Amino acid sequence: MNSAKPRKQNSTKSQKQTSAPRPGQRAGRRVAPKKPRRPGRLGWLERGVLICVALCLGLVAWAAVERALAPRGNTTQDHFDVLIVLGSPVDADGNPSPRELARVTEAVDEYERGVAPRILFTGGAVDNRFVEAQVMARTAEAQGIPASAVLEDPAARDTMENTCNALGIMRSHGWKSAEVISSPSHLPRAGLILSRLPIEWRVHAAPALGPEGTAAKAERAAVEILKTVHYLVWSRQTERCQASE
Repeated sequence: MNSAKPRKQNSTKSQKQTSAPRPGQRAGRRVAPKKPRRPGRLGWLERGVLICVALCLGLVAWAAVERALAPRGNTTQDHFDVLIVLGSPVDADGNPSPRELARVTEAVDEYERGVAPRILFTGGAVDNRFVEAQVMARTAEAQGIPASAVLEDPAARDTMENTCNALGIMRSHGWKSAEVISSPSHLPRAGLILSRLPIEWRVHAAPALGPEGTAAKAERAAVEILKTVHYLVWSRQTERCQASE
């Protein structure tokens, strides 16, 4: 009687199958199992998105604080050498937009109150072929301002150029002080820019001539905050007013 135990062929075969290499895997090496992501742990993409969002919110907060603290002038005087009216886009037919008309009307009222003996309108052809300064000047003359009291800067394309070009014109006439007129939402950024110029100045708001919707106000405020961010981050460092030197 043969008492030899049978070989465990099935067990040996199973071991060989288990240790057989996978396609593309070197023989004799085991692939370490991939560690599962810990619950609540963010990947690189999520971290990058959060960093970008935090940066954007920080810039917006910075701009909002700067606008809230923006100066409204550096003098207490009530009379100035010139009124400076900052431009706003003209409509497609060459007529003043509601905001532009409000600025011109307020400048006319200030002129008639004797705040300054002349008005300087500044603004080029930005959104279309019509020059903002020329349209505002014609509108002021139609409201009774004599042409001899009106000056134009037809080259400025943004607020930085508005103020810088106006400073150059003031220096050419020997003027040292100005009241700057614009829409309320525009004035904080204008104040930040004017505070770096060597003149005596104050800002003056031109209220809207009619009722404004909440959505329109919110949109203008958002646009101005974004423009303030651009000024703080870029324009203040890279764009210099040669007339101020």
